[in-house]
Amino acid sequence: MKKRRLGTSNLEVSALGLGCMGLSYGYGPATDKQTAISLIRTAFEHGITFFDTAEAYGPFTNEEVVGEAVAPFRELVVIATKFGFEFDADGKMVGTDSRPEHVKEVANASLKRLKTDAIDLFYQHRVDPNVPIEDVAGVVKELIQEGKVKHFGLSEAGMQTVRRAHAVQPVTALQNEYSLWWRRPEEDALPTCEELGIGFVPFSPLGKGFLTGKIDESTTFDKSDFRNIVPRFTPDARKANQTLVDLLQRIAEQKNATPAQIALAWLLAQKTWIVPIPGTTKSHRLEENIGAVSTELTPDDLREIDLAASQISIHGARYPEELERRTGL
Repeated sequence: MKKRRLGTSNLEVSALGLGCMGLSYGYGPATDKQTAISLIRTAFEHGITFFDTAEAYGPFTNEEVVGEAVAPFRELVVIATKFGFEFDADGKMVGTDSRPEHVKEVANASLKRLKTDAIDLFYQHRVDPNVPIEDVAGVVKELIQEGKVKHFGLSEAGMQTVRRAHAVQPVTALQNEYSLWWRRPEEDALPTCEELGIGFVPFSPLGKGFLTGKIDESTTFDKSDFRNIVPRFTPDARKANQTLVDLLQRIAEQKNATPAQIALAWLLAQKTWIVPIPGTTKSHRLEENIGAVSTELTPDDLREIDLAASQISIHGARYPEELERRTGL
Protein backbone atom coordinates (compact mmCIF):
# COMPACT_ATOMS: atom_id res chain seq x y z
CA MET A 1 0.00 0.00 0.00
CA LYS A 2 1.35 3.40 -0.98
CA LYS A 3 1.71 6.01 1.77
CA ARG A 4 0.73 9.66 1.85
CA ARG A 5 1.57 12.54 4.16
CA LEU A 6 -1.30 14.68 5.46
CA GLY A 7 -0.30 18.14 4.32
CA THR A 8 3.07 19.39 5.55
CA SER A 9 2.72 17.53 8.86
CA ASN A 10 4.77 14.49 9.80
CA LEU A 11 1.64 12.32 9.86
CA GLU A 12 2.07 9.57 7.27
CA VAL A 13 -0.81 7.20 6.53
CA SER A 14 -1.84 4.65 3.92
CA ALA A 15 -3.08 6.28 0.69
CA LEU A 16 -6.54 4.94 1.51
CA GLY A 17 -7.99 4.84 5.01
CA LEU A 18 -10.94 2.92 6.43
CA GLY A 19 -14.01 4.81 7.59
CA CYS A 20 -15.36 2.67 10.43
CA MET A 21 -18.67 4.47 11.08
CA GLY A 22 -20.82 2.08 9.05
CA LEU A 23 -19.75 -0.87 11.17
CA SER A 24 -21.76 0.55 14.08
CA TYR A 25 -24.04 3.31 12.86
CA GLY A 26 -25.77 5.05 9.99
CA TYR A 27 -26.21 2.39 7.35
CA GLY A 28 -28.54 -0.10 8.98
CA PRO A 29 -28.04 -2.48 11.93
CA ALA A 30 -24.59 -2.59 13.55
CA THR A 31 -22.23 -5.29 12.30
CA ASP A 32 -21.53 -8.14 14.73
CA LYS A 33 -18.57 -7.08 16.88
CA GLN A 34 -16.27 -9.98 15.95
CA THR A 35 -17.07 -9.53 12.26
CA ALA A 36 -16.25 -5.82 12.54
CA ILE A 37 -12.97 -6.55 14.32
CA SER A 38 -12.07 -9.11 11.68
CA LEU A 39 -12.74 -6.61 8.87
CA ILE A 40 -10.52 -3.96 10.49
CA ARG A 41 -7.72 -6.48 10.95
CA THR A 42 -8.09 -7.62 7.33
CA ALA A 43 -7.74 -3.98 6.26
CA PHE A 44 -4.48 -3.75 8.21
CA GLU A 45 -3.20 -6.96 6.60
CA HIS A 46 -3.85 -5.33 3.21
CA GLY A 47 -1.77 -2.29 4.17
CA ILE A 48 -4.35 0.15 5.55
CA THR A 49 -2.89 2.06 8.50
CA PHE A 50 -5.47 4.87 8.90
CA PHE A 51 -8.69 4.14 10.81
CA ASP A 52 -11.43 6.74 11.29
CA THR A 53 -13.93 6.60 14.15
CA ALA A 54 -15.81 8.97 16.51
CA GLU A 55 -17.56 8.96 19.87
CA ALA A 56 -20.78 9.74 17.97
CA TYR A 57 -20.69 6.46 16.03
CA GLY A 58 -22.90 4.15 18.02
CA PRO A 59 -22.57 6.33 20.04
CA PHE A 60 -19.38 5.16 21.76
CA THR A 61 -19.42 1.53 20.53
CA ASN A 62 -17.44 2.16 17.35
CA GLU A 63 -14.43 3.45 19.27
CA GLU A 64 -14.49 0.29 21.39
CA VAL A 65 -14.53 -1.92 18.29
CA VAL A 66 -11.65 0.00 16.68
CA GLY A 67 -9.64 -0.02 19.91
CA GLU A 68 -9.96 -3.77 20.34
CA ALA A 69 -9.33 -4.47 16.65
CA VAL A 70 -6.07 -2.53 16.38
CA ALA A 71 -4.70 -3.41 19.84
CA PRO A 72 -2.28 -6.10 18.50
CA PHE A 73 -0.64 -3.61 16.12
CA ARG A 74 -1.50 -0.27 17.73
CA GLU A 75 1.92 1.31 17.19
CA LEU A 76 1.74 0.63 13.45
CA VAL A 77 -1.52 2.47 12.76
CA VAL A 78 -3.06 5.94 12.98
CA ILE A 79 -6.40 6.35 14.76
CA ALA A 80 -8.55 9.40 14.09
CA THR A 81 -11.51 10.12 16.34
CA LYS A 82 -13.77 13.11 16.97
CA PHE A 83 -15.35 15.29 19.62
CA GLY A 84 -17.95 18.05 19.63
CA PHE A 85 -21.39 16.60 20.31
CA GLU A 86 -23.59 16.41 23.38
CA PHE A 87 -25.58 13.24 24.15
CA ASP A 88 -28.48 12.66 26.54
CA ALA A 89 -28.73 9.79 29.04
CA ASP A 90 -30.08 7.50 26.30
CA GLY A 91 -27.13 8.22 24.03
CA LYS A 92 -29.16 10.41 21.67
CA MET A 93 -27.31 13.30 20.09
CA VAL A 94 -28.88 16.54 21.31
CA GLY A 95 -26.53 19.22 20.00
CA THR A 96 -22.96 20.43 19.73
CA ASP A 97 -20.63 20.86 22.70
CA SER A 98 -17.03 21.93 22.20
CA ARG A 99 -16.57 23.70 25.52
CA PRO A 100 -12.94 23.15 26.54
CA GLU A 101 -13.84 21.21 29.71
CA HIS A 102 -16.08 18.91 27.66
CA VAL A 103 -13.40 18.36 25.01
CA LYS A 104 -11.02 17.19 27.77
CA GLU A 105 -13.67 14.81 29.12
CA VAL A 106 -14.25 13.37 25.65
CA ALA A 107 -10.52 12.91 25.07
CA ASN A 108 -10.13 10.95 28.30
CA ALA A 109 -13.18 8.78 27.56
CA SER A 110 -12.02 8.13 23.98
CA LEU A 111 -8.55 7.13 25.17
CA LYS A 112 -10.14 4.47 27.40
CA ARG A 113 -12.44 3.13 24.71
CA LEU A 114 -9.62 3.06 22.16
CA LYS A 115 -7.29 1.34 24.65
CA THR A 116 -4.51 3.76 23.84
CA ASP A 117 -2.27 6.39 25.45
CA ALA A 118 -2.67 8.98 22.69
CA ILE A 119 -5.15 9.90 19.96
CA ASP A 120 -3.23 10.33 16.70
CA LEU A 121 -5.71 12.74 15.10
CA PHE A 122 -8.46 14.48 17.09
CA TYR A 123 -11.09 16.20 14.94
CA GLN A 124 -13.77 18.64 15.98
CA HIS A 125 -16.70 16.73 14.47
CA ARG A 126 -18.82 19.80 13.74
CA VAL A 127 -18.24 23.49 14.40
CA ASP A 128 -19.88 24.64 17.64
CA PRO A 129 -21.54 28.05 17.08
CA ASN A 130 -21.44 28.71 20.83
CA VAL A 131 -17.70 28.24 21.37
CA PRO A 132 -15.04 30.37 19.64
CA ILE A 133 -12.85 28.14 17.47
CA GLU A 134 -9.79 29.72 19.13
CA ASP A 135 -10.91 28.17 22.44
CA VAL A 136 -11.34 24.78 20.77
CA ALA A 137 -7.93 24.94 19.12
CA GLY A 138 -6.46 26.09 22.44
CA VAL A 139 -7.74 23.12 24.41
CA VAL A 140 -6.54 20.68 21.75
CA LYS A 141 -3.16 22.41 21.93
CA GLU A 142 -3.16 21.69 25.69
CA LEU A 143 -4.03 18.03 25.04
CA ILE A 144 -1.16 17.82 22.57
CA GLN A 145 1.22 19.33 25.15
CA GLU A 146 -0.02 16.74 27.67
CA GLY A 147 0.72 13.93 25.19
CA LYS A 148 -2.92 12.79 24.98
CA VAL A 149 -3.36 13.96 21.38
CA LYS A 150 -0.83 14.14 18.54
CA HIS A 151 -2.63 16.07 15.78
CA PHE A 152 -5.61 18.43 15.46
CA GLY A 153 -8.28 18.16 12.76
CA LEU A 154 -11.54 19.81 11.74
CA SER A 155 -14.57 18.29 10.00
CA GLU A 156 -17.10 20.09 7.78
CA ALA A 157 -15.62 23.44 8.77
CA GLY A 158 -15.72 26.62 6.71
CA MET A 159 -12.47 28.20 5.59
CA GLN A 160 -12.52 31.18 7.96
CA THR A 161 -12.91 28.72 10.83
CA VAL A 162 -9.99 26.69 9.50
CA ARG A 163 -7.77 29.78 9.30
CA ARG A 164 -8.66 30.96 12.79
CA ALA A 165 -8.05 27.52 14.29
CA HIS A 166 -4.80 27.05 12.38
CA ALA A 167 -3.45 30.31 13.80
CA VAL A 168 -3.76 28.88 17.34
CA GLN A 169 -2.86 25.22 16.75
CA PRO A 170 -1.76 23.96 13.31
CA VAL A 171 -4.52 21.91 11.69
CA THR A 172 -3.15 18.64 10.30
CA ALA A 173 -6.26 17.51 8.42
CA LEU A 174 -9.63 18.76 7.23
CA GLN A 175 -12.28 16.08 6.80
CA ASN A 176 -15.12 17.19 4.52
CA GLU A 177 -17.32 15.31 2.10
CA TYR A 178 -15.78 15.11 -1.39
CA SER A 179 -16.50 12.91 -4.37
CA LEU A 180 -17.48 13.15 -8.00
CA TRP A 181 -21.01 13.98 -6.89
CA TRP A 182 -20.06 16.55 -4.22
CA ARG A 183 -17.27 18.75 -5.57
CA ARG A 184 -17.73 21.88 -3.48
CA PRO A 185 -14.32 21.46 -1.73
CA GLU A 186 -12.68 22.39 -5.04
CA GLU A 187 -14.03 25.93 -4.67
CA ASP A 188 -12.39 26.83 -1.37
CA ALA A 189 -11.31 23.91 0.84
CA LEU A 190 -8.64 22.44 -1.43
CA PRO A 191 -6.98 25.81 -2.23
CA THR A 192 -6.99 26.72 1.48
CA CYS A 193 -5.51 23.36 2.48
CA GLU A 194 -2.81 23.71 -0.17
CA GLU A 195 -1.96 27.22 1.03
CA LEU A 196 -1.77 26.24 4.71
CA GLY A 197 -0.22 22.79 4.30
CA ILE A 198 -3.27 20.90 5.62
CA GLY A 199 -4.12 17.35 4.52
CA PHE A 200 -7.60 16.65 3.15
CA VAL A 201 -9.59 13.55 4.13
CA PRO A 202 -12.72 13.02 1.99
CA PHE A 203 -15.52 11.17 3.74
CA SER A 204 -18.29 9.55 1.67
CA PRO A 205 -15.84 9.31 -1.26
CA LEU A 206 -18.23 6.85 -2.92
CA GLY A 207 -21.28 9.06 -2.48
CA LYS A 208 -22.64 7.05 0.47
CA GLY A 209 -22.45 3.96 -1.72
CA PHE A 210 -24.17 5.38 -4.79
CA LEU A 211 -21.01 5.60 -6.91
CA THR A 212 -20.38 1.87 -6.56
CA GLY A 213 -23.09 1.23 -9.14
CA LYS A 214 -24.83 -1.18 -6.76
CA ILE A 215 -27.72 1.18 -5.89
CA ASP A 216 -30.53 2.16 -8.27
CA GLU A 217 -33.99 3.72 -8.05
CA SER A 218 -35.54 0.45 -6.84
CA THR A 219 -33.05 -0.19 -4.01
CA THR A 220 -34.61 -0.24 -0.53
CA PHE A 221 -32.71 0.58 2.66
CA ASP A 222 -33.11 -0.73 6.20
CA LYS A 223 -35.39 1.49 8.31
CA SER A 224 -32.38 2.56 10.43
CA ASP A 225 -30.36 3.62 7.35
CA PHE A 226 -30.02 7.41 7.31
CA ARG A 227 -30.07 7.47 3.49
CA ASN A 228 -33.84 7.18 3.85
CA ILE A 229 -33.94 10.87 4.83
CA VAL A 230 -31.33 12.13 2.34
CA PRO A 231 -32.93 14.09 -0.56
CA ARG A 232 -30.27 12.81 -2.98
CA PHE A 233 -31.46 9.25 -2.29
CA THR A 234 -35.13 9.63 -3.18
CA PRO A 235 -36.04 7.19 -6.00
CA ASP A 236 -36.45 10.08 -8.47
CA ALA A 237 -33.06 11.55 -7.55
CA ARG A 238 -31.38 8.14 -7.82
CA LYS A 239 -32.89 7.65 -11.25
CA ALA A 240 -31.66 11.07 -12.39
CA ASN A 241 -28.20 10.62 -10.84
CA GLN A 242 -27.67 7.27 -12.58
CA THR A 243 -26.03 9.24 -15.41
CA LEU A 244 -22.94 9.78 -13.25
CA VAL A 245 -22.68 6.08 -12.43
CA ASP A 246 -23.00 5.29 -16.16
CA LEU A 247 -20.00 7.54 -16.78
CA LEU A 248 -17.95 5.73 -14.13
CA GLN A 249 -19.03 2.39 -15.57
CA ARG A 250 -17.85 3.41 -19.03
CA ILE A 251 -14.42 4.47 -17.77
CA ALA A 252 -14.21 1.36 -15.57
CA GLU A 253 -14.73 -0.93 -18.56
CA GLN A 254 -11.87 0.78 -20.37
CA LYS A 255 -9.59 0.30 -17.34
CA ASN A 256 -10.68 -3.22 -16.37
CA ALA A 257 -11.83 -1.75 -13.04
CA THR A 258 -15.09 -1.11 -11.18
CA PRO A 259 -17.02 2.18 -10.86
CA ALA A 260 -15.99 2.39 -7.18
CA GLN A 261 -12.31 2.02 -8.10
CA ILE A 262 -12.58 4.77 -10.71
CA ALA A 263 -14.35 7.09 -8.25
CA LEU A 264 -11.60 6.55 -5.64
CA ALA A 265 -8.76 6.71 -8.16
CA TRP A 266 -10.16 10.03 -9.39
CA LEU A 267 -10.00 11.43 -5.84
CA LEU A 268 -6.46 10.13 -5.31
CA ALA A 269 -5.39 11.80 -8.56
CA GLN A 270 -6.58 15.26 -7.47
CA LYS A 271 -3.84 15.99 -4.90
CA THR A 272 -1.04 13.95 -3.31
CA TRP A 273 -2.22 14.98 0.18
CA ILE A 274 -5.77 13.69 -0.24
CA VAL A 275 -6.57 10.48 1.67
CA PRO A 276 -10.11 9.13 1.11
CA ILE A 277 -11.70 6.97 3.83
CA PRO A 278 -14.32 4.73 2.20
CA GLY A 279 -16.22 2.54 4.62
CA THR A 280 -17.62 -0.94 4.14
CA THR A 281 -18.88 -3.90 6.13
CA LYS A 282 -17.85 -6.49 3.53
CA SER A 283 -14.37 -7.90 2.98
CA HIS A 284 -14.79 -8.19 -0.81
CA ARG A 285 -15.74 -4.51 -1.01
CA LEU A 286 -12.71 -3.68 1.13
CA GLU A 287 -10.46 -5.46 -1.36
CA GLU A 288 -12.21 -3.73 -4.26
CA ASN A 289 -11.62 -0.31 -2.66
CA ILE A 290 -7.95 -1.10 -2.00
CA GLY A 291 -7.61 -1.94 -5.70
CA ALA A 292 -8.28 1.72 -6.46
CA VAL A 293 -4.80 2.66 -5.21
CA SER A 294 -3.23 0.80 -8.14
CA THR A 295 -5.82 2.00 -10.67
CA GLU A 296 -3.98 4.52 -12.84
CA LEU A 297 -5.86 7.37 -14.47
CA THR A 298 -3.91 9.28 -17.13
CA PRO A 299 -4.25 13.04 -17.63
CA ASP A 300 -6.45 12.22 -20.65
CA ASP A 301 -8.66 9.99 -18.51
CA LEU A 302 -9.04 12.74 -15.93
CA ARG A 303 -9.89 15.31 -18.60
CA GLU A 304 -12.48 12.94 -20.07
CA ILE A 305 -14.08 12.37 -16.65
CA ASP A 306 -14.10 16.09 -15.81
CA LEU A 307 -15.59 17.07 -19.16
CA ALA A 308 -18.33 14.45 -18.97
CA ALA A 309 -19.06 15.10 -15.28
CA SER A 310 -19.34 18.86 -15.89
CA GLN A 311 -22.30 18.18 -18.18
CA ILE A 312 -24.15 16.10 -15.58
CA SER A 313 -26.53 17.85 -13.20
CA ILE A 314 -26.73 16.12 -9.78
CA HIS A 315 -30.23 15.98 -8.32
CA GLY A 316 -31.10 16.32 -4.64
CA ALA A 317 -29.41 17.91 -1.62
CA ARG A 318 -26.70 15.89 0.12
CA TYR A 319 -28.32 16.37 3.56
CA PRO A 320 -31.77 17.22 4.93
CA GLU A 321 -31.86 20.91 5.97
CA GLU A 322 -31.41 20.20 9.68
CA LEU A 323 -28.19 18.22 9.13
CA GLU A 324 -26.85 20.73 6.62
CA ARG A 325 -27.25 23.45 9.26
CA ARG A 326 -24.93 21.48 11.54
CA THR A 327 -22.07 21.89 9.08
CA GLY A 328 -19.89 24.96 9.21
CA LEU A 329 -19.91 25.39 5.44
